[in-house]
Amino acid sequence: MKDKPHHIHFNKIDFMRTAITIIAISVIISSCGSKANEKKLTRDESIPVKLISIQEEAADNIINISGILSTEGTARLSFKTGGVIDRIFVKEGDQIRKGQLLATLKSTEISAQVEQVKLSLEKATRDFDRANNLYKDSVATLEQLQNAKTGLDIAKQNYQQVSFNQQYSKIYATQDGFIVRKLKNEGELAEPGGPVLMTGAVSSKSKWILTSGVSDKEWSVLQNGNHATITLEAFEGKTFSGIVSKKSLSADPTNGSFDIELQIDFGNEQPAIGMFGKASIKTSNKSNGYVIPYESLLEANGKKGFVFASNDGKTVKKVEVTIGSMDEKTIHISEGLSDYAFVVTSGSPYLNDQSIIRVVK
Repeated sequence: MKDKPHHIHFNKIDFMRTAITIIAISVIISSCGSKANEKKLTRDESIPVKLISIQEEAADNIINISGILSTEGTARLSFKTGGVIDRIFVKEGDQIRKGQLLATLKSTEISAQVEQVKLSLEKATRDFDRANNLYKDSVATLEQLQNAKTGLDIAKQNYQQVSFNQQYSKIYATQDGFIVRKLKNEGELAEPGGPVLMTGAVSSKSKWILTSGVSDKEWSVLQNGNHATITLEAFEGKTFSGIVSKKSLSADPTNGSFDIELQIDFGNEQPAIGMFGKASIKTSNKSNGYVIPYESLLEANGKKGFVFASNDGKTVKKVEVTIGSMDEKTIHISEGLSDYAFVVTSGSPYLNDQSIIRVVK
């Protein structure tokens, strides 16, 4: 009876040892199976892509701009003095000739000023003649004569001034051309120097100009004479040639950009002032960078875009790049790819940052 409990105690220990061994073996088997499944899962989730080696080379430096069309002889005409507009003899679109009368102010006020100064001049003339005669008779002093002479000179200057203002109370065409815009109407008050009419030149010497603002970096590489290709929405499917004709030497205080002007040859086409145009300017210097095909570029917005790049051919990274220029087949990337060897050309829609890839041909 005493041996029975000892026999039962032995069986329990043996059973526990056996159970622990089984559990350990199960954990090892499970662990091995998990690793095998993980490898299999990784292999199944790899995304087939095509890669191309990134090629470093110099390319034409292209600067893309947009701006508003005008003519080289565009002018804003105004009255020198303020007043109520009496007549405007032209309307928008009218052809004009140099020297043609375009608008006048009501003459009542300026005519009264001229008449008043004219009377002052006549009085100053009489005063001087009287003082001169008295001085000859030794009645007036030299100082009195000199004061009379000064009064006469001032009156003459005043008369010249009001006569000049009277002349510029009328607006005359400064060149052959046409009326682009009427900025005031008859009966309105025109302030001194305030534009009333905007004219454009159409003579054989006038040039069509596209004006745009560029950054200081773009300004530094642009030179007068650089060639450009211009497109306008009004002439769909057509391109026009032009050159950089002017670079501003000071920045616009409102936005910090530098104005440039492109002189455009429209041939037989007749554009209109105020049309919106785009231009691609080819600068004189080359820019270093990397050439990739169009299909590699993702989410392009202006000069920024994204590509999927790789170094090991096994994983990819989504990289932001700066677009330098484009041609019919390739894109020149100026910044962003210096640390990578390959870019993805096929399979990009299925990728994300750090995707595992499988290169296919």
